[in-house]
Amino acid sequence: MGNYSAMTVCAVIVSYQPELQSLQQLVSAVAPQVGAVVLVDNASNGVWQQALSQTLAACRGALLRQPCNVGLAAAQNAGIDWARSQGFQHVLLLDQDSEPGEGMVVALLMALQNLSCENLVGAVGPRFHDRREDRDAPFVRIGFPRSQKLWCESDKQSIACDFLISSGALIPIEVLDRVGAMDAGLFIDNVDMEWSFRARAKGYALYGVCSATMHHHLGDDRRALPFGVGKIVVHGPSRLYYMMRNRLRLYGMRHTPWVWIAQDVPRVLVKLFLFGVLIGPRWRNLRFMLRGLLDGLRGRQGACPADLLR
Repeated sequence: MGNYSAMTVCAVIVSYQPELQSLQQLVSAVAPQVGAVVLVDNASNGVWQQALSQTLAACRGALLRQPCNVGLAAAQNAGIDWARSQGFQHVLLLDQDSEPGEGMVVALLMALQNLSCENLVGAVGPRFHDRREDRDAPFVRIGFPRSQKLWCESDKQSIACDFLISSGALIPIEVLDRVGAMDAGLFIDNVDMEWSFRARAKGYALYGVCSATMHHHLGDDRRALPFGVGKIVVHGPSRLYYMMRNRLRLYGMRHTPWVWIAQDVPRVLVKLFLFGVLIGPRWRNLRFMLRGLLDGLRGRQGACPADLLR
């Protein structure tokens, strides 16, 4: 039986060109909740790393500077490998723009312990709230033609779901040993979804824990759609490239649920219309998305092509 003490948890934060104050707040918020904090930086500019080195050393942590931007997945894997080498039994994955709530890690650990008594649990994650939204985000069970959105109605709930966003996910090291590492070839987008699908295919359950809370930013901005039909999360052109390329990569993976593929194909057309026609920079968005689809068909992996970024 696993040890569910918070001291068995290593927080793995991935950063790229972060805002120092926000990153310091994140480290200060999570450090008292875990056994160590490891920060994996993807070759950010500036000298801000020195300001955090002492803070990380004080909480048994480390700063792992990457020689270049290796992507989110590879950076997460580097942090996970460090945690494993230091004898930690769990990792808590965090993005640089996340804010864990007070007691989040303890709530996740308690839920993991209780759920593991009756289920094979791969990971648990908190309910998260984007400050630009009016309510918490739901957890999701995939269905066709539409997925089921599951909202927290009580702090006592743990909700079985089909995927968890990586930021805030608490994963036992032994599960990572069996399911495998994050797919570095995806670089950034859909990394959490691919790993979730892989874990589910191996028989692991995933749960959203309503008593654990976290603030997290999704997307670069919010933009109002024409005719007052609502708002949409906006991403930059390079992120749209990864979104298009990687969804095609997921279509070809045996562990990806067919129901997700069936409902996602129409979303490709919707995104092409929204970001190629309605939301600027339209031509640049369209060029990046079409290249992403082409590279997805070609099986391209890794970083966005340099010729596209010129």
